[in-house]
Formats: sequence, structure tokens, C-alpha cells
Amino acid sequence: MALYQLSPARGAAAGTALPHLVGSVCFALIVSHVVFLLASLVKGDWLIGHDGGVASDFVNVWAAGKLALAGHAASAYDWATHKAAEESAVGHSFDGYFGWHYPPTFLFIAVPLSLLPYAVAYVVWVFGTFPAYLAAIRAIIGDRIAYLLAAAFPAVLANFVVGQNGFVSAGLIGGTLVLLERRALLAGVLLGLLTYKPHLGLLFPIALIAGWHWRTFVTAAIVASLMATASWAAFGTDAWRAFAAGIGKSSQAFLSDGWADFGKLQTAFGFTRALGGSETLAWSVQAGVVVLAAAAIAALWRSRTRYEIKAAALGTGAMLATPYLYMYDVVVLAVPLAYLIRLGRARGFLPHELSAMGFVCLLIVIFPFVKAPVGFAAVLIVAGLIARRVLTPQPEAPLSIAPNSAAT
Repeated sequence: MALYQLSPARGAAAGTALPHLVGSVCFALIVSHVVFLLASLVKGDWLIGHDGGVASDFVNVWAAGKLALAGHAASAYDWATHKAAEESAVGHSFDGYFGWHYPPTFLFIAVPLSLLPYAVAYVVWVFGTFPAYLAAIRAIIGDRIAYLLAAAFPAVLANFVVGQNGFVSAGLIGGTLVLLERRALLAGVLLGLLTYKPHLGLLFPIALIAGWHWRTFVTAAIVASLMATASWAAFGTDAWRAFAAGIGKSSQAFLSDGWADFGKLQTAFGFTRALGGSETLAWSVQAGVVVLAAAAIAALWRSRTRYEIKAAALGTGAMLATPYLYMYDVVVLAVPLAYLIRLGRARGFLPHELSAMGFVCLLIVIFPFVKAPVGFAAVLIVAGLIARRVLTPQPEAPLSIAPNSAAT
């Protein structure tokens, strides 16, 4: 199989040795992903816990859909009722609770999934959303090597294992940024759909206003409004009331009380609490990060900086701005990384830039062994790479995408 050059063709060493190394590492990561998933499936505790173990995150989606299908959508936000539906899904009780924190609009996905047997729905969900993520990264990089890079990104495994929505989030954010360049209305549609997880879109209005992307801004607002109206008609006012009331309860449990372990929160808030900081200090640090990220996005999107840098900054800022981010959400980090790779292929990689990207992946790989906010550190490194691009004069460099003749 021919390997395509990731570097500009101006250096023989960079043009021949690097693709072999990157390709080999990516292939090894993909193989490890597949082996782990197959081993977990054979062991029998991937989809359904046993002996009182904990079921997968996906159970909250299936259970919420089942309740909505029965005409009790508001009950998905009642912890006791929803937990009972989760236990019904896996056929036994289990420790812990996977809360349903999404707006009623997400029930449009949960309901059809609940029509399927739980394990089948799980597989349909993760493997059905994976192509959206792959397509977004392929569209950004513009070459089929993107499939290899996207599938190898370590956060992919975290999303597969727990059955979460990282692929959807990455696909919508990546798709929005790609289409924003040439299809403003479609970009707005995807951004409107992202409101199923509104905390990931906090900085998008700032970028769109600063960059005068009014068609996308208005379209996203219309789509979000239509979705909310449709969900109100389908699931009732009580569902929205229950969602609004549940936000405070969920925030108290997961952000204030740390029910899911602060080390799992890949945010400035989680990082501060994991180090022993108080809740007040954590919120102060998080607020400072939000202000800095918002100011940087506003300045970049008003400037004439290359679009790759603007897009990478917005994708990274989306993760920095929220206090609520888990490792499966870090799949979104593949979007800014893809834009940095696209820029590097077009104008040359800066010294140690690819090494830093490799270290980002390593941090995500070690997460299961350290249970610390290493994902937050990875996001900060990518933010640093973007800042370096802004501050470093960009050299022009020809790009060769011809197959490496030495590789077979």
C-alpha cells in the first residue's frame, strides 16, 4: 500500500522516513483498538456488566428512549425512574447511575434506538456514528490518509467502549467548520444540530459574529429553534421543565460533589479539583480560561489569519470553554489536529510540531492507567501549537501528495 507524504516535499528525509513512522504507529493503534474491543466483547462485560458490575454509558440513551416511547419523556430526568429503566435494559441491577442530562431534542435519536434490543442498539449507535467522524476528518485533511489518522486517534477507543456521542460531536463540529468555507447554510444546519450538546458550542456565536458569518449564525438559530419546537410538540412541556430543573441537580452531583471522579473531567475545572483545589477556585480558573479563549477566538476570527488556524482554534476553544468534558468528548480534538496537519501539508510543519501531536496522542493513551486530566493537558498542548502557528511566520512550501515511490 502506498503511503502518502505528510510533509512538504522539500526534504528527502522528511518526505520518506516520516510517512513510514506515522503509518506504522497509526496501524498499531488501530490494531490495538480492534483487539481491545474484541477481547472485551469475548470477556462479556463490554455491553452489559455482570455480577453487579456497571453497564456501559449507552444504557442512559436506550433507557431514556424507552421511557419517551412509553409516553413518559419527563421521567428520563427522574433519577430513580431512569435508573430502573437502565437496569431493565441490562437485565440486572448495577452500581452507580448514568444520568440523562441532554435536552429533549436528543430523544429523537434515543427513541428509535430503543426500538432495538439493547446490545444491537449499542452496536448500531457506535458504528453508525463512526463514519460521520471519519468523513469530517477526511474532508478537513483532503486525502484518504485521513481515514488512517482518524481511526488511530486514541480517544476513538474511549468512545467505542462506553458507547458515547463523541463521534457525533466531532462530526458536527468538523462538518460545520469544513462547510463554513463554502456552504454557509449547511454549516448552520450542522451547528444547529450540535445544540443536542449545547456546552460544546459556547464559542461558536463569538466566532461567527467576529467573522461576519451571519448566514450560518441565523441558520443555526433557526434549526435549533425548530428542533426545540418539534421536541416540545413530541415530548411535551413537562420534558423541557424536567430538563431545566435537572441541570442544577446534575451540576451539583458531577461538578460540585464529583460523583464521576474529578480526575475524569478533562477541563480546567476538573484539573483544579483533581489537584485538591476548592470549588470556588475551580470555577474561577474555568472562568479565566473561558475569557481567554473567547478573547482569542474573537481576535482570530476578526483577523486575516489562515482559515486552518481559525478553525483549529475554535475546535480547541470549544473544549476549553466547557467545565464538563470527558475522555470520550476528546474525540473532538481530532478536528483541530486535522486542521494543523492540513496546514502542515500545505506550508510545512514547524520543528517538533508532529512530535508534539504524537505526545498529545500518548497522553490520551495513558489515561486508563493514570485516571488524571491528561486529556485537558492534551487540549492545552494543541492550543499551544495553534498559538505558535499564529506567532510564527508561515513559510511557503510546495506540497507533494504523490505516493512515496519507496513505500509499497
